[in-house]
Amino acid sequence: MARWDQILSLPVQSPPTLEFSSAELVWSKVEGYRDNIDRVALIPFARVDDFVRGESASKECPTRFHVEARRRRPAETTYKPKVDGILEYILYWCSFGPDDHRKGGIVRPSRTTYVPKKKPAGRPNTKRGCTCHFIVKRLIAEPSVALIIYNQDKHVDKKGLPCHGPQDKKSAGTSAMYAPYISEDLRLRVLSLLYVGVSVETIMQRHNESVERQGGPCNRDDLLTHRYVRRQERSIRRSTYELDADDAVSISMWVESHQNQVFFYENFSDSDPFVLGIQTEWQLQQLIRFGNHGLLASDSKFGTNKLKHPIHSLVVFNSDNKAIPVAWIIAPRCASGDTLRWMRALYSRVHMKDPNWKLAGFTVDDPSADVLAIREVFQCSVLICFWRVRHAWHKNLIKNCSELETCAAIAKRLGQAVHRICKGDGTADLFEEFMEDFVDAADFLDYFKATWYPRLGLWTSALRTLPLASQETCSAMEYYHNQLKLRLLNEKEDSVYQRADWLVDKLGTTVHSYFWLDEYSGKDGFARYWKDEWMSGLTAWQRSLQIPDSDVLVEGEYSKVVDQEDRHQVHVVRNPASEYAVCDCNWAKMGNLCEHILKSIKYLRDKGSITPSVSMFQYMQALVDMLHCPPHDSLIRDHALSLAVWVQMQLKAQLGPGNGQSKRQALQLAATPGVVNASNKTDTLPYVVDDLTEVQHSVSTTDNLSGGQINRVATENGTCADIGHAVEIPSVEMQTSPLSISTCATQLFSLDGVTSAGVFAENGGVMIGEEMDTMTNLPSPDTSFANLNGFEDDILNKADCATMVDEQPQPLCVAPVEKSLDQCLKNQLNDVCSNSMERDISPRLQNVDNRIDSAISSTTKPV
Repeated sequence: MARWDQILSLPVQSPPTLEFSSAELVWSKVEGYRDNIDRVALIPFARVDDFVRGESASKECPTRFHVEARRRRPAETTYKPKVDGILEYILYWCSFGPDDHRKGGIVRPSRTTYVPKKKPAGRPNTKRGCTCHFIVKRLIAEPSVALIIYNQDKHVDKKGLPCHGPQDKKSAGTSAMYAPYISEDLRLRVLSLLYVGVSVETIMQRHNESVERQGGPCNRDDLLTHRYVRRQERSIRRSTYELDADDAVSISMWVESHQNQVFFYENFSDSDPFVLGIQTEWQLQQLIRFGNHGLLASDSKFGTNKLKHPIHSLVVFNSDNKAIPVAWIIAPRCASGDTLRWMRALYSRVHMKDPNWKLAGFTVDDPSADVLAIREVFQCSVLICFWRVRHAWHKNLIKNCSELETCAAIAKRLGQAVHRICKGDGTADLFEEFMEDFVDAADFLDYFKATWYPRLGLWTSALRTLPLASQETCSAMEYYHNQLKLRLLNEKEDSVYQRADWLVDKLGTTVHSYFWLDEYSGKDGFARYWKDEWMSGLTAWQRSLQIPDSDVLVEGEYSKVVDQEDRHQVHVVRNPASEYAVCDCNWAKMGNLCEHILKSIKYLRDKGSITPSVSMFQYMQALVDMLHCPPHDSLIRDHALSLAVWVQMQLKAQLGPGNGQSKRQALQLAATPGVVNASNKTDTLPYVVDDLTEVQHSVSTTDNLSGGQINRVATENGTCADIGHAVEIPSVEMQTSPLSISTCATQLFSLDGVTSAGVFAENGGVMIGEEMDTMTNLPSPDTSFANLNGFEDDILNKADCATMVDEQPQPLCVAPVEKSLDQCLKNQLNDVCSNSMERDISPRLQNVDNRIDSAISSTTKPV
């Protein structure tokens, strides 16, 4: 019993990597059987496959481990909870052993009963008597933990000599130099190409050409054989999705044979609906890679009118801000309230791989989504994405209204209503007024009343309480939706859409293959075999960035954008100031957000002709609300302080010991009233910040604002409202008005200072001017989308960020230049803040006049 007490007292190790080997574990020696000393370690049982893959990928001796023996206690068997009881026993052995088919090698007697094949292809090179093996035990006492016993960790034969790999000189020139079989990446590549219709001969031709270019085989993947690819193609051709005539039974059989691709499964019952969560190993890796401190978005209603069960997709955004599906949830519409359970299962699966994984934000496209469940599971902010509604409105508007002028007027009015609601200035009554003013558009109003009028209350509530997702997010989600539609709903027989087993099989094979190939760098080598389903280009937002300003001409309420493929064609955009514009291109007529609309918005915003986006307004409003009611929760303050210290340490490390020349930074905030005019520049308001820590403190607290940040958090009597979950908005340019500045106290300035348009001053000072729209590259909780509205994307580089660091932290000071600004600031503080807040802020205001001279003297001209 002492042995098991020692084993069960060991820590459970789970390295924060997708795969890990024995070198990354701390091994303990305990007394084993027959007076042996066992080398043991404990890992989560769910990560045994990660350990096997990591151990196989050893650089010193690449190999592969296979299951040599397995004993499993049946689930229905009763057993006593003994401390040394075993639920499962697995013996993993190096695939170059244990038999030795070399000349003079030893073959175990149990293998002599088999009739040898006439041509044991490659046997002398694959069975070389390697003794490396380890044992995995799943204990009754701890079913979630795996005990690994690894006594023979050297790849040697019974004589103690290397028997394969680079250390074995006799294996030179043979396949024993490399790991047996192909890698998982090459296996997925071959399967994906076969699923999308590429022939075996083409795959082998491209593979052989790549091997010849590198001068011959140098790893195990270079030994890919025509026989293996042909065998995989035959297996795919002979497979069928209909495992049983009963759809439910067929699904159960599929789940039983694809356990590694299922993270949640609930069959039909009297109390619970059918729910199936699908996630392959590759999708899990993408979720961990791009979802950590990033954005996770949902497309919750795909196939509602065509499929037996709609698909709820969860997507992350890669380095190009394109959507990658990381999970598919298939469930009937009545199962929408069962979100909490499958979210917990998904979160647990991710945390089993990476305990430090954390989301920055979760975007929903349904106002009835369980926001509380999302916040409870993922502990992040929740945003609302309006792309689906805009798409439906625009598509039916073009369909039911023949006059483009009328379409533009209706779209503009709808956009204004949505924007006012998001800003907290409007209610659902705006749509009542809209329907009264456009009674002539009878066809569209009939559609609007029948489809959207019953949902307006729900959508209005969601838009008022949740921050709006950026245009870049909407563009990426719209592009993913079209990709999924093209790749999934392309069957000749519509009857298959009413079978769930077809849907599960198609998602896990063909659709998954297309999205895997989207991330494959060598996919261009198969361009001649591309079909419509291979649609994998840039999103509309990315295409808009490639249109030069010289191709845009604004004339009143219109803008003309030159087509980039056909230079002789010009597209006319009506109401070009918002995403509710109407363009005459084919892509926009289908209800999509085209690049011509997005380019027009960017062009006008760069010229200063339109106000910032709704997302930008919500971000600035959050700062104002936070000023009136600073967070009272000590946890929020502790988090803000720790994040600020971390940022300062990182920036000081980039500066080095000799670069911190200035003790203070001077920042200059540009402000323009109403609609920004590029030609009319107002006077700048200089401020002084003595320490980046307080600036970052203000930034950190911004991440913990309530989802309903649009509502004022300060009441008339100075009582502060509660602040709940975080609102995490990407970094963007800050364009403010004098009113917003006049209501700002010291902490609000610090945020304006680091998020406004900025340039640098000499001697380590920092100047923020109105001619550059930039923001410091501070760590943002939402790093998936660095641009809030899709076009405010000028981020300072690391060298620029480094100049913002001080050697010695100093208190934050605001230097008012205009008396009106100072008076407005004091009045705002007296009217809104409580007495306790006044006592906290007043000492800083008293020191303002004493430090004006030093503040102005440290201010330098913008670069």
